[in-house]
Amino acid sequence: MFTLTVRDRMMIAHSLDHPGFGPARNLHGCTYVVETTWHRPTLDDMGVVMDIGEATEQLHAVLADLDYKNLDELDIFAGRLTTTEFLAQHIAEQLRTRIDTGPFAALEVTLREHPDAWASYRLEF
Repeated sequence: MFTLTVRDRMMIAHSLDHPGFGPARNLHGCTYVVETTWHRPTLDDMGVVMDIGEATEQLHAVLADLDYKNLDELDIFAGRLTTTEFLAQHIAEQLRTRIDTGPFAALEVTLREHPDAWASYRLEF
């Protein structure tokens, strides 16, 4: 299996209104390093998993909808806890709508909240 990983960053604000989140229940900011890894069983006719520029551009476009936003104010997240895990899934689903996933086996999205803490979501095709 071949893979290609690109990364970008986004800064968001949100609150996690659930007793289990302690101080994170309050509005706070977070800077995520967002990595996307595309998995493909064979290379394309150019000998690559996908064009790095295209992967980077599409990730940046998806993150632009979230970057510097208070997620609590976005209608698409109304009533949802915008946890790191949930956001990884959301980004994967958004990328799925932007890129032809036919040649790929999976897409894994990892959000690094801190050098020692991250979460991922793997979307199988």
